[in-house]
Amino acid sequence: MKGWACALLAPLLMAQTKPVLVPDVSQRAIDIAYSFTGAELLLFGAILYPAGDRPSAKHPADIVVVVKGPTQSIMVREKAKVGGIWVNAQAQRYRSAPSFYAIASSRPIDRVVDERTRAIYELGLGSLQLSPASAATSAVQDRFSRGLVDLKQRDGLYYEAPGAVEISDGVLYRARVAIPARVPVGRFTAETFLIRDGRVLAAAVRDITVRKSGFERFIAIAADRHAVPYGIVVVALSIFLGWAAGWIARRI
Repeated sequence: MKGWACALLAPLLMAQTKPVLVPDVSQRAIDIAYSFTGAELLLFGAILYPAGDRPSAKHPADIVVVVKGPTQSIMVREKAKVGGIWVNAQAQRYRSAPSFYAIASSRPIDRVVDERTRAIYELGLGSLQLSPASAATSAVQDRFSRGLVDLKQRDGLYYEAPGAVEISDGVLYRARVAIPARVPVGRFTAETFLIRDGRVLAAAVRDITVRKSGFERFIAIAADRHAVPYGIVVVALSIFLGWAAGWIARRI
């Protein structure tokens, strides 16, 4: 009987020998109104080490924080100049590209983990798994993937912040992640990784909701839940505004 008890408790005892992350975020919900110009998330927490297992100066621990937005299907088109006119040429569709991606780390990510680990955990813009929908050659896929990442970076929706995570006494950490004004709504995740000697020792996730508020929220809900009446009202309003503008122009 005692042997069975030891066998059942063994996993729990082993779990206690590993570090544990206790993360949190300054805002669990971000409301977007007409005057929304962006927000700043503070991600902070503590690292709980088992007795006698705190990292030394020679083998420090690193913290990497990844904030992701909901995935979406995206079509990327490549422009080509034909007869002096820029037209759409090749195109590549991605099934599940993150709508927002920000990574903050205590050191540059390529100095924290190797390429294989970066690919497994999608740590860094060069390691995103974008799920192309077509069977193009690897060279074409790489070109379009770089183009998609570049477009998102220009919009402020993808970025890396090496050195943005501060670790105090090897136990407490904090990082700030900027949320741009053009951020999409939906369920976001803030995932924190504890890494030492190139190995991921612990990970934890917190959810964040980005939602519209006020009149914008009312319009979004109406368009989503009552698509047909919403469309009829929009068309009728457009016709009325066009007629009213013409009537006023004739009177001036």
